[in-house]
Amino acid sequence: MPSLKDLKNRIASVKNTRKITKAMQMVAAAKLRRAQEAAEMARPYAERMNAVMAGLSASVGQSDGAPRLLIGTGADKVHLLVVMTSERGLCGGFNSTIVRLARARANELLAAGKTVKILTVGKKGREQMRRDFGQYFVGHVDMGDVKRLGYVNAQGIARDVLARFAANEFDVATLFFNRFKSVISQVPTAQQIIPAKFEAAGVSSLYDYEPSEEGILTDLLPRGVATQVFTALLENGASEQGARMSAMDNATRNAGDMITKLTTIYNRSRQAAITKELIEIISGAEAL
Repeated sequence: MPSLKDLKNRIASVKNTRKITKAMQMVAAAKLRRAQEAAEMARPYAERMNAVMAGLSASVGQSDGAPRLLIGTGADKVHLLVVMTSERGLCGGFNSTIVRLARARANELLAAGKTVKILTVGKKGREQMRRDFGQYFVGHVDMGDVKRLGYVNAQGIARDVLARFAANEFDVATLFFNRFKSVISQVPTAQQIIPAKFEAAGVSSLYDYEPSEEGILTDLLPRGVATQVFTALLENGASEQGARMSAMDNATRNAGDMITKLTTIYNRSRQAAITKELIEIISGAEAL
């Protein structure tokens, strides 16, 4: 049985922890509002660009003049997995769900005899995957100094991926991130970006393009890759803050429950100690 002093120190410690988790919850709530707005504002542009390129790619098809980013290398041997996670923890299962999806895909590819290369964005994903897949790492993007996500951050990642593709380092590239749905729901997503894949349903190619569909696609596809990376970063940012807000809210509630239980134990122990002292005093008085 812990002493009264130990119980009192533990109650004070849990109260301090509750203050920290409550402050982190409020900070995450403020950041979530901005991150959610940024993610939602980027969706219409990304969807419209996807629709335009879907129409163009449907017109071009697998013609000889089709850009390499659209038709790929003609092989499916080497896969680049771009795993996008956060720089900081304390956000529930946000990072674990992304890593779990990427790990499952990597194991599936390795079992099929494919070559896997992994590019990590964010420290937490790299830490979680290092033990089992460290030998497959080919690069890392540190986002620790980024205070506010911008398109320039996505351009840097896209340039790295495109340069590796131009150097024939891989055949297929896939992004792994969490798509924001709500504060308590983030959807782990695997999105292939090279060769480019677009949903052509409902897209009509009733336009004449100048200079040509192939020429426009050659210019648009690198921008499309950067746009997809930027959208994934924004979705991840909103998902991270939502997950952190939810995790810190649960931690604050759990700390409150623990304080209540510890206070009850402390009061009972204190009452028992007082009762024991009174019995000793009474017994001593009766002995006289």
